[in-house]
Amino acid sequence: MLRRLVPSAYRPVLANRVFRRLILGFAVSYLGDGMSFVAVAWLAIELAPQATAGLWVGGAVAAYTLPGVVGALVFGRRLRRVPARRLLLADNVVRGVFLGAVPLAWLAGLLTLPLYVMLLAISSLLHAWGSAGQYTLLAELLPHEQRLAANTLVSSLTFAATIAGPAIAGVLVTYISSALVIGLDALTYVFLAVLVARMRLPESGHVSPVDQEAARGGFALLRTHPELLGLLTLTWFFNLLYGPVEVALPLHVTDDLHAPGTLLGLYWTMFGLGAVLGGLAIGTLRQLPLWPVTVAIVVGWGLALLPFGLDAPTALTVASFTLGGAIYGPFVALSVTLMQAKSPPPHLAAMLAARSAALLTASPIGTALGGPLTTVLGPRATLGGSGLATVALGAVACVLLLARRRNR
Repeated sequence: MLRRLVPSAYRPVLANRVFRRLILGFAVSYLGDGMSFVAVAWLAIELAPQATAGLWVGGAVAAYTLPGVVGALVFGRRLRRVPARRLLLADNVVRGVFLGAVPLAWLAGLLTLPLYVMLLAISSLLHAWGSAGQYTLLAELLPHEQRLAANTLVSSLTFAATIAGPAIAGVLVTYISSALVIGLDALTYVFLAVLVARMRLPESGHVSPVDQEAARGGFALLRTHPELLGLLTLTWFFNLLYGPVEVALPLHVTDDLHAPGTLLGLYWTMFGLGAVLGGLAIGTLRQLPLWPVTVAIVVGWGLALLPFGLDAPTALTVASFTLGGAIYGPFVALSVTLMQAKSPPPHLAAMLAARSAALLTASPIGTALGGPLTTVLGPRATLGGSGLATVALGAVACVLLLARRRNR
């Protein structure tokens, strides 16, 4: 009966014992990240003066992710030949150590805003390499025909973590401490590190663990394929315009609504619920017009943000954010599937490597810009403005898509 409840596309992947253990570790780690989704911004709000809270929240959230781009560039030559398993271990150890230092400094009364941002930044230096190691492990473990289902399950776990994670964090930051929540996130990285260190991975010939040609030639290959370059451009700006939401939403809760952290947890929980349901539903469909659906997701997410800018009641904005999650959830899987479908098979690894490197910058830059925008415009206007800009992006993409098909 349980087998029948699982869609047929996911059954072969879940039958792999090693994959099941890996996905357990990923789930625990993502749960910690889901809690930090609330706690990182909330601790910055608690530490910062009210006049500059937007700037410090933006800086803290960006520091939690953006230095990964620096790590990808600075350590590229040294880490390119490191096996995927060691990359994943190194990232988790660094994350666990430096995130764990946050509650220790807080308990000792030494935690200042500059120290807090510095610890977050150092903790994320290897995160791009950890993500690369994670997906390389999956590619080494599974044959080609099972990778899309595996990637869909992993990406759905990310959104699932925003269901339980923010809900737990919303209670903990209200009644205990946001610094201790970040400490719990550190422990989840330690758990994943121990699990990977003790795991025996089978030797596989599915992929080459080191593809130096892919790392060097991906952007050059993308330039020779205008459709794929357009997809990367659309995805980059979509992620950029999403960035300010992570800064403006917690400030909307505290400054506009004067509500506790439980409401922020509710927003992200409902977003995650919608994203999981939307992503898994799309993953079971076999035939989809990938480009039109991808563009429609961009427009739909922008429309879901507009009630915030219109000063709608809280119940309505929670509902629209939930719907927005259902719309936003399938985007990653669809955009990757579209690139898989359109890329020449010999060059797929190179193009996906270039895509990952480019997208590392988008959301963190948007998050960093969200601080000044929220300070100048206010949280409501920033959320609404992000929605309008995203709708405009989708409209431009729709016009270009129609023009391309007409030229064909």
